[in-house]
Amino acid sequence: MTSENHLSRRHFALTGALAAGAALLPSRLVQAAAPYEQAALPYAFDALEPHIDAKTMEIHHGKHHATYIKNLNTALEGKADLAAHSLNDLMAHLGKVEDKALQTTLRNNGGGHWNHAFFWETLAPADKSGKPSDELAKAIDASFGSMDAFKTAFGEAATKRFGSGWAWLIKKDGKVLVTSTPNQDNPLMPGLVPDTDLGTPLLGLDVWEHAYYLHYQNRRVDYIAAWWNVVNWDKVSARFADAK
Repeated sequence: MTSENHLSRRHFALTGALAAGAALLPSRLVQAAAPYEQAALPYAFDALEPHIDAKTMEIHHGKHHATYIKNLNTALEGKADLAAHSLNDLMAHLGKVEDKALQTTLRNNGGGHWNHAFFWETLAPADKSGKPSDELAKAIDASFGSMDAFKTAFGEAATKRFGSGWAWLIKKDGKVLVTSTPNQDNPLMPGLVPDTDLGTPLLGLDVWEHAYYLHYQNRRVDYIAAWWNVVNWDKVSARFADAK
């Protein structure tokens, strides 16, 4: 077996908490295996205006996300053992990939694909944003004291993420908490992301400049504040319920 194909199928057997976490995530992401494909947005490019502009959505979805998928599929060519597995499995077991160059490529591009597919489903037009379910609202209050306090904590995580990365609301051990990751990392990558809590992602915010720079330039804080208007709380609440 070559160094690129060193990873056997047994490394992808889901066990313990990793198995539970993967099983709780969106079924489309769980079931999809390479060659990975990009789903269409569930709304028009301009549906999130004025909070996120149409041109940014068009470039973000059609260029950035599409490139991650292309690079991921290219990296998996000729690696049937890896390509046979779901995207969730791949994220959860990247630490098992001993070929570090390949691991980095899969981490950056697999993470980019997973994060963006998750992100698009987290958004909705402002008039359909809704509100957290009673159960999620209670969990947020229990962890942070109030919705406003949660938004402050989440906003700080997003603002203080140096350079490019993501802010997350996750469920872990029955509670919700805020964490953040650099680049295209996410809370499904055990052993790879130091100082990051691992758990089931419920809500994620992309703070790469390509997500907001056309409209907000360097004003990340303004982008974060506007983004709350287009959070799909029905989807976030469903993820919370599924994570039980």
